[in-house]
Amino acid sequence: MRVRWAVFQLGVILSAGVLMAAMTVRGRAQQQKPEPPPDDAATDNALEKLDAPGQAAELPEMPAEEATKPDTAPAPHGPDKLGPNYIIGPEDVLDVDVFNVPELRKTVRVSNDGTIPLSLLGRVKAAGLTTEQLRDELEEKYGETYLQNPQVSVYITEFHAQPVSVIGAVERPGLYQLTGPRTLIEILSMAGGLAKRTSAPAGKTLYVTRKEGFGDLSVAEGMQLVAPQKLEINISRLLYSHEDVLNIEIQPRDTISVTKADVIYVVGDVRKPGGFVLEDRENLTVLQALAMAEGVLNTASKSQARIIRKTAEGARTEIPVDLKKVLAGKSPDEVMAANDILFVPNSAAKSALKRGAEAAIGTVSGILIYRR
Repeated sequence: MRVRWAVFQLGVILSAGVLMAAMTVRGRAQQQKPEPPPDDAATDNALEKLDAPGQAAELPEMPAEEATKPDTAPAPHGPDKLGPNYIIGPEDVLDVDVFNVPELRKTVRVSNDGTIPLSLLGRVKAAGLTTEQLRDELEEKYGETYLQNPQVSVYITEFHAQPVSVIGAVERPGLYQLTGPRTLIEILSMAGGLAKRTSAPAGKTLYVTRKEGFGDLSVAEGMQLVAPQKLEINISRLLYSHEDVLNIEIQPRDTISVTKADVIYVVGDVRKPGGFVLEDRENLTVLQALAMAEGVLNTASKSQARIIRKTAEGARTEIPVDLKKVLAGKSPDEVMAANDILFVPNSAAKSALKRGAEAAIGTVSGILIYRR
């Protein structure tokens, strides 16, 4: 009797354990419902048909929520980096991408004949087009045979096709690329501005050279067309006046040459001989040059000073200057041109008198010391 009762209790316990295990498994199964697999059949079919010429592959439509994602395509260049009318040219580097077809993405350099190599299309003409025009042409070509409603993006990653040369008295002379419309002042800013006084300061003019000429450019005050391909502009009027007509638009392959400041020289019996920069001044007078040299010495022969000048032919001429009369206002203050030399000679009599006075003072001092 006891054995039967023990067997009965064991059966009840086993039945309860099996029931609880079944309920636990069922609960876990309900919590872990399998998610439906993504429907990539349309995309796979489209990619499989890329190798079959003559058949258009239908690309899946982009969901609205994915269209707003920033990582679906490279970010476009800002207006400060690329102008809307930038013309693609040789040596530019392009990034061409077809949405949802990574096999067609390619970074290419425009060859000298103006073409770029692309998958399925071969060589395509790119030079002479804007990025928008090239994009439309590639969408049309891919849509004719290979893809249905392709979405193509074209970005320029390196600019090499529209150079401008900046030389002369600027901080960073060199070759700069135009990525959009740029004015003369903007290009000078890109080159670091005019050279500082510590190096070779800029002069009063600059020149813009353009192989194609300046066409219908109306010449205003402050500029001069010195040749059909060469324009001279006054730097002071360009920078400090409100005349926008001088701030011309720079074209690809222009050359901007900033002249260096002219120098005049003061030598001889002066306190501070040397060369003095004219900067943006046209010229200096003799008295102005003397002031920059801190005046003459006591032994200078003021009446024998002269200006030494070289002519355009290389000949040397001398212009006598009587500094005594100039300082007294009895003679005109001569104007010195660039590279002129003002020479103030030494007076032999004054020098001998000075040496005699110095010797006499030395002798008297010696006698006084000896007597002590």
